[in-house]
Amino acid sequence: MRNSNTDLRVIRTKESIRHALVELINDKGFEAITVKDLTTRAKINRGTFYAHYQDKFDLMMKCEKEILLDMSNIAKQNFPSVIAALETDSPSETPFHLTVSLFKYLNQHRAFMKAVLGPKGDLSFQTRLKEFMWETLYGNNPNAFVKEEDLLVPGPYLASYIGSAITGVIHQWLDSGAKESPEEMARMLTTIMVNGPLFAAGLKK
Repeated sequence: MRNSNTDLRVIRTKESIRHALVELINDKGFEAITVKDLTTRAKINRGTFYAHYQDKFDLMMKCEKEILLDMSNIAKQNFPSVIAALETDSPSETPFHLTVSLFKYLNQHRAFMKAVLGPKGDLSFQTRLKEFMWETLYGNNPNAFVKEEDLLVPGPYLASYIGSAITGVIHQWLDSGAKESPEEMARMLTTIMVNGPLFAAGLKK
């Protein structure tokens, strides 16, 4: 059995490295970061870094994978209530609670998300985030919201539209300082996604 003090040290070390990653992305951009930059900023030696990560790309990939895994678990936990809500006469409320939970999580990790989604971060993460959103809504999920036989437009185009729209809203929120609460953002995004952008713009009653 592993020593709890050792586990705690590992957690703290990883947190220091990730905090250093966020600061360095904001300072000089991910492409320019070296392992030496990370170890210096995190105040650890190279051996400690390499005990956990192969290089900066492995570090970034593991950080992003953890974020997506956490978001996937949040979605799965909310699926039963969402599916039940789909069968009621209040479809506008359907994704609201799930969206609140996701925005609360993003708010907790907003420093990392803002850095990695920004112009100095990892552009490929935006693609993976969009793919994750579509896989969550549709994909190979037996409880998926969207069924292939119900689609009115080709799936890949709908996936691109939804993914880009949600990612854009998240990025705008983070970039402007996350002033609105997760509940406000969930209400806003639900209005746009359920009723459509023309309704949100006041052009369609």
